[in-house]
Amino acid sequence: MPSPQLLVLFGSQTGTAQDVSERLGREARRRRLGCRVQALDSYPVVNLINEPLVIFVCATAGQGDPPDNMKNFWKFIFRKNLPSTSLCRMDFAVLGLGDSSYAKYNFVAKKLHRRLLQLGGSALLPLCLGDDQHELGLPSKFTLHFLQEAPTMCSEEQGAASPDSQGPPSELQPFLAPMVTNQRVTGPLHFQDVRLIEFDITGSGISFAAGDVVLIQPSNSAAHVQQFCQVLGLNPDQCFTLQPREPDVPCPLRLPQPCSMQHLVSQYLDITSVPRRSFFELLACLSVHEVEREKLLEFSSARGQEELHEYCSRPRRTILEVLCDFPHTAGAIPPDYLLDLIPPIRPRAFSIASSLLAYPSRLQILVAVVQYQTRLKEPRRGLCSSWLASLDPGRGPVRVPLWVQPGGLAFPETPDTPVIMVGPGTGVAPFRAAIQERVAQGRTGNILFFGCRWRDQDFYWEAEWQDLERKGCLTLVTAFSREQERKVYVQHRLRELGPLVWELLDRQATQSPCRRTSRRP
Repeated sequence: MPSPQLLVLFGSQTGTAQDVSERLGREARRRRLGCRVQALDSYPVVNLINEPLVIFVCATAGQGDPPDNMKNFWKFIFRKNLPSTSLCRMDFAVLGLGDSSYAKYNFVAKKLHRRLLQLGGSALLPLCLGDDQHELGLPSKFTLHFLQEAPTMCSEEQGAASPDSQGPPSELQPFLAPMVTNQRVTGPLHFQDVRLIEFDITGSGISFAAGDVVLIQPSNSAAHVQQFCQVLGLNPDQCFTLQPREPDVPCPLRLPQPCSMQHLVSQYLDITSVPRRSFFELLACLSVHEVEREKLLEFSSARGQEELHEYCSRPRRTILEVLCDFPHTAGAIPPDYLLDLIPPIRPRAFSIASSLLAYPSRLQILVAVVQYQTRLKEPRRGLCSSWLASLDPGRGPVRVPLWVQPGGLAFPETPDTPVIMVGPGTGVAPFRAAIQERVAQGRTGNILFFGCRWRDQDFYWEAEWQDLERKGCLTLVTAFSREQERKVYVQHRLRELGPLVWELLDRQATQSPCRRTSRRP
């Protein structure tokens, strides 16, 4: 495939914007991006209509004037006769370099950003403004204004969907689903903890079909939240309001206003993710400790990438663990920079393992709890799976924020079309939903190839499959890989039953020539 192409255009008066642009070019090429770096007036501006990806780096000269090497570009781009779709093929970003002590702070970058949008360009990210007056050169996106007194409403459940909400639940308004059961379904001797978890979705407005997925918004553990607040010197009970530094930058919609530090850390900041190189770059800028800053600068430099890989990427060291390794730096991090430094927790997707036709008002998932060992003493744990496994509805009410979206599996609509399903391990989850749905609709052409390690340890839904076999609703083919000297997997069973598989496929192709391409058996 051809290498992605990036164009960096700069308008520079004293050379700073050019230096920044050339650094961007080096970083792009290091990431295998084809990249050109040019001054704006040396670039044929009429060619912009064909550029897919452009970064503009521009300073502001004098009283809001464009730099000398972009004045011709400036006149052209503001022609009134340019069509509003001129740059509809272009994705762009604008980085302004300015000084907030001037009245026309970053005027050129702000005006250029608006004009590119007017001409049909798509902004990859909000306008970025550098400030020469700021101690870091680039101020934080947001400021946290701490409240002297706790507000009457500082709730983690703000924004949750209720039965009266308009429209189905979504990422911005998830449904707080009561957890009904949380049952381990692997045997006590099995190496992996796998859970069958059931939620009550009564009154949620949620509807789904076989092949759909549920997205769950996890939380950090209480122990990790406490440790994070301790190392950064944060009061978890302190409440604040969040305000963007620039008017065109929206606040994160998932954060309530006002918000507690406890909620920010537990529900929003992904403190157990593995940090990227940019994390170390910003952390070095924030460091007030000479020895720690030198090490952070080394990790963020090109020559320090092998050492960074050994320290962080290979053992999967988390953001929280890195901060604990650099305690003087962590303790000096201004709260305003938390949202720049740490990414938000992303929702996790799980195949839905049940059908509403079999379990009305219920939604089930099969979750393998992620845990593995690296050279670090503490085992690595999956955030969402470990959080879900820790929840026990037997000890009191448990509610989990979730919503549903279409999945990538499609099943035949015609009742006589047989379906061959291959689902080893927890990959069988969506096929259980499909089989339940098809059986309820009277469709009996269900062939399932299931594989696991041991019949008595991780044979999920064994009794259910056997009952459907007895009723003539399912053909089940199993592969238990560890129960004989030679490992046997589902692909071996498929090969053994090749004539049956081919007969089913060939029969369907004969009956309906277009069906094999339009359906996924």
